Amino acid sequence: MLEIRDLWADYGGAPVLRGVSLDVASGEVVGLVGPNGSGKTTLVRAVTRVMPLRSGEVRLLGEDSRTLTRAALARRVAVVPQSPALPEGFTVLEIVLMGRTPHLRLLQSEGPSDLAAARRALTQTGATALAPRFAHQLSGGERQQVVIARALAQEAPVLLLDEPTSHLDVGHQMTVMGLVRRLCQERSLAVLATIHDLTLAALYCDRLVLLDRGAVVAEGSPESVLQPELIARAYGAEVTVLRHPASGRPVVVPLPPEAARRPPVRADSPQAKGAAPASEPAGGGQTAAPRGGPPSGDGRRDGGER
Repeated sequence: MLEIRDLWADYGGAPVLRGVSLDVASGEVVGLVGPNGSGKTTLVRAVTRVMPLRSGEVRLLGEDSRTLTRAALARRVAVVPQSPALPEGFTVLEIVLMGRTPHLRLLQSEGPSDLAAARRALTQTGATALAPRFAHQLSGGERQQVVIARALAQEAPVLLLDEPTSHLDVGHQMTVMGLVRRLCQERSLAVLATIHDLTLAALYCDRLVLLDRGAVVAEGSPESVLQPELIARAYGAEVTVLRHPASGRPVVVPLPPEAARRPPVRADSPQAKGAAPASEPAGGGQTAAPRGGPPSGDGRRDGGER
């Protein structure tokens, strides 16, 4: 559904993406994780052609994205951006209807089928009651519901979410990610989501892709990617990884300063007390090195979130 091959990109200097390759299949939620400045947001921008590529290829439903018009691209991929701004003076229903724009001709008004698609998106996100309200009347969690509904109204098979749970409390984080997970299954969407919270990513994602300095350094199941050694190398943080007693998914716990100098505790180690050890699934993940590409630039992070 979404294929990214040997992607290199920059902002006019050192490369921010270095040979990134990954796939997202229909009905799958893939979490893109990594430290600040590792290239997560840049990858979302590159897929949607917001920024140009230095080299590499993005294919959507088998088609090279560079051959698609803007409207055709928007009919294939929908985006939920970081901290989205909702237009003032419009009701929630009108905002969600804006997701139908790629399906309309120039100056064409929305018709009954567009209104039906918008109402369907509101129903699927549990936001029907919000339809007559205005943007300034919404809470943070409600705003995120509306933005996801607008993306669903596009009826695109690929959904990109850039930090969909940022600035939300734990209850709203679980609501949003649970919604994304359910919609992925109901609509057979291919979902790629950038996520800061590693435990949340492990709970809701089928696979994780770990970026560091613009390159894929590991990908696979949450159990195989969220290993203390990998996290320490990418984030510079000492952690222990336990297995959640109810879900069985990895739980990433930072080590206190007095314990940080000890050898890291793996999730599958008997030393991971207080929770059952996580087991390595068959066919676990793999570490990956960037593919060959432009030799210029050292690929170092610039400190900003990209």
